[in-house]
Amino acid sequence: MTEQIPNAEELEFKDKFVERYSKLTDFEQFKKYSLSFLKRSIRVNTLKISINELKKRLEKNWALEQIPWCREGFYIEHIKKERRDIGNLIEHSLGFFYTQEAASMIPPIVLEPKGTDIVLDMAASPGSKTTQISALMGNKGILVANDINSERMKPLSLNVQRCGITNCIITMMYGQRFSGFEFDKILLDAPCSGTGTIRKSLKTLRIWNPLMVQRLAHTQKSLIDIAFNNLKKEGTLVYSTCSCEPEENEAVIDFLLNKYENARAEKIDLNEIKRSEPVLEFENNKYNHNHEIKKCLRIWPQDNDTEGFFVAKIKKL
Repeated sequence: MTEQIPNAEELEFKDKFVERYSKLTDFEQFKKYSLSFLKRSIRVNTLKISINELKKRLEKNWALEQIPWCREGFYIEHIKKERRDIGNLIEHSLGFFYTQEAASMIPPIVLEPKGTDIVLDMAASPGSKTTQISALMGNKGILVANDINSERMKPLSLNVQRCGITNCIITMMYGQRFSGFEFDKILLDAPCSGTGTIRKSLKTLRIWNPLMVQRLAHTQKSLIDIAFNNLKKEGTLVYSTCSCEPEENEAVIDFLLNKYENARAEKIDLNEIKRSEPVLEFENNKYNHNHEIKKCLRIWPQDNDTEGFFVAKIKKL
């Protein structure tokens, strides 16, 4: 049962937002979940501790519920329901777990990084997916974690250190400046409008506007273009956002598939996740390149009681 955020009834959705999202989904359900508390979740850092060992350390005071699509992921709640500050636990400071939203754990799982791979996390800060990728690689191979400025470097560097990661190289530059590199796997968790994260950041409602979405979509297309060009033949690119906007999701993948004949979308086989149909047409725009867009994963907040998320898996032929 979702617990509503205090004073949520006083928050207003802009008319254009309501009109737009009413065309995309059941708006009342979207609103209900967007204005309710997000369930706290953690991911066990198996580079430092086993899943069973961490559960033993926490189970006296905290109830853990398995996240269906992530073996290391758990919803967590204080048994007496009197605490929500899981980030203050000593186990967090020691890097035994990472506080990470459940849907955010999906992109690294879809990427399937191996210890023999050279991997790029193109927009890495604050490091939730970077640290998850490193754990999946077993701290082997090479992982390049990139972001654009020193302020974003701080949390990324701290989290990499806290989690005991040793296979990671941190770089600081605009993703568009990558050139001449070749990676086996690339994750582009693109900067986005964040309309899937209203329940975590209510300011998203205040700053949202259609022009912002258009500007972000332009940036996302330039980043995915560069990412694909830095991918080895037979390599895998995973594109993800926490946006529910078709322009930032299906339209970006449609752009890439139309531009490159050697780009193919792959089906994402995660049966544990409830998903919605990708948007194939919206406001006179069609996103259905050879029916490939249907292979993408679109999740609304009401589908799994998580953030809204979009994930696409691209193969370079």
